[in-house]
Amino acid sequence: MAVQKLQVAVAGLGRMGKRHAVNFLHRTPRATVVAAFTPDETEQAWAKANLEPHGVTIYSDYNQMINQEGLQAVVIATATKVHAEEALAAIEKDLHVLCEKPISLSIDTCREVIQAAKAKPHLKVMCGFSRRFDSSYRDAYEKAEAGIIGRPPLSGLRPVISTTLVVSSSIHDIDLTLWFFGEDTPVKSVAAAGVVAVAPGLKQYEDFDNAVGIVEFYGGRVAYYYCSRMMAHGQEDTTEFIGTEGKLTVNGNPQANLVNTYTNRGITREVPAHYYGRFEYAFVAEANEFTAAALDNTKLPFNLTSALRAVEIGSYLQEALRSQKKLYFDEIGNRIEQASL
Repeated sequence: MAVQKLQVAVAGLGRMGKRHAVNFLHRTPRATVVAAFTPDETEQAWAKANLEPHGVTIYSDYNQMINQEGLQAVVIATATKVHAEEALAAIEKDLHVLCEKPISLSIDTCREVIQAAKAKPHLKVMCGFSRRFDSSYRDAYEKAEAGIIGRPPLSGLRPVISTTLVVSSSIHDIDLTLWFFGEDTPVKSVAAAGVVAVAPGLKQYEDFDNAVGIVEFYGGRVAYYYCSRMMAHGQEDTTEFIGTEGKLTVNGNPQANLVNTYTNRGITREVPAHYYGRFEYAFVAEANEFTAAALDNTKLPFNLTSALRAVEIGSYLQEALRSQKKLYFDEIGNRIEQASL
């Protein structure tokens, strides 16, 4: 008896799209890639060499691709500005959707996608928060839930990432905060500060190459973010989760492998050159768990509303960074003005 496989299409064949295509084609036993979309000629050439020999049909038009007979799911890895548009079109065609983060930089548009997904509860619609599938973060979360480091109300999350503090780049770390603190934990205040140290061209975009953000939540939780574009040594993603009786650190001593070099210059080690060197297997787990949920009609590991909350908090951080003003909120999420003398 033939084993049922999820028929998957991949939209966008840039760096991340290629990785999704390879993972679903070669590293997800219960899925197969049947179609791919890209308008880019260089990416099309890659697809013809690497996907077409496996029976994948290559399209230059997204709408034509999602009309392919037998298609069941779409993985969206195109530019952020079209994520929501393509997700909505796929949902309309009754297709499961795995969409790279963020779904949109617009809060209203995120809500539109969430409502479309709610209207079709038989579909699995998931935002690609790959760190939720990382074995180290999962282990840390289980330990925190078990109370190993004490009560969580007095805790802090400190992601360190080599990008600026904007919605599209730090959204993974905001999502980690929501995962550990609770998706519905209300925000109390948001503050941020940044500098332009090495890339003066960022000023015209009101952007920064180094920034710090602090998000205070009701219940005594605080998240601290440090973001930098000056990490010449490579990719570093460090997270600390601090409780009343200890702390958990994820990737506190980043290493590309288990080799340390001992010379007259000291002890050195290499770190991954980019995010995929750190999170490759998280993306593989993501592909397999999304496929299983679609085929078996089981629950996804987290709610789509996390994508909306992450964009909301990210937009608050960006506003605080640009305005240099601290933002305040009541316990139901309304903005409030803090009295001053």
